[in-house]
Amino acid sequence: MTKRIVTGVGLLALLVFALIMGGWVFNALFMGALCMCVFEFFRALKNAGNRPVEWPVWTCMAVSIPIYVLSDRMYITMLLIGAACMLTCANVIFRKVPRLSDLLFSCLPLFSVLVPGLCMLTFQQHPEPLMRVYFILISFGIPLMGDTLALFGGRRFGKRALCPEVSPKKTVEGALFGLLGSVLFGVITTLVFSIFTVPPIFWHIAILSLIAGLAGQVGDLFASLVKRHCEIKDFSNVFPGHGGMMDRLDSVFFSTVVVYVYYIFYIGV
Repeated sequence: MTKRIVTGVGLLALLVFALIMGGWVFNALFMGALCMCVFEFFRALKNAGNRPVEWPVWTCMAVSIPIYVLSDRMYITMLLIGAACMLTCANVIFRKVPRLSDLLFSCLPLFSVLVPGLCMLTFQQHPEPLMRVYFILISFGIPLMGDTLALFGGRRFGKRALCPEVSPKKTVEGALFGLLGSVLFGVITTLVFSIFTVPPIFWHIAILSLIAGLAGQVGDLFASLVKRHCEIKDFSNVFPGHGGMMDRLDSVFFSTVVVYVYYIFYIGV
């Protein structure tokens, strides 16, 4: 537990640094994190005997992320993702032993890593610096605070298994504590930011935090399902006590998509 706490403090410090620096520093660090997640994802799948097609995904990331950061044109990115899927499909179909599972696994990182990553980068385009920090902070904080309270709440009060076929240690009680942590983080963060700027409506954030917290828990279970298929405990051991980058960001990715949908509503697009 001590190792987990020390590593967690270090990761929190890195996030704070990225938020303070903002701009290209945040973008560069986050893009590096996305690349680590995709690398860990594919490595786990290959070690489990799957044969994913990697090059369309890497090419799509290398082209789409810079285009999106520089031009803010999501439709171009969606076209590139569609092209990557079709190239992957063609590559698998013309193999000597085509397997549908290889096609599906090859495309998973596009939708579970790249798309949420682009949603996160969208927040950097808000004209007000404080609101950029706000939306990025709640995208990270809502699921991570939920993870933290779910861990301690589950250990102290957990009795009923939440989804034993996917993650035997997760409990219903832990999940409820996690949702409480998500809502508290969203509400308290909004109250703090209301001192310096005009954040979204209070009750909007309470509901958003609940839904994003739920999405984060689904993201965590999704990653557990992938790891169960690959018969591994963690995607890597980059962060002692926490596993790999994908282990840290699995819930953040799913939560960020929910926050992004609200963000589009908030800015009136």
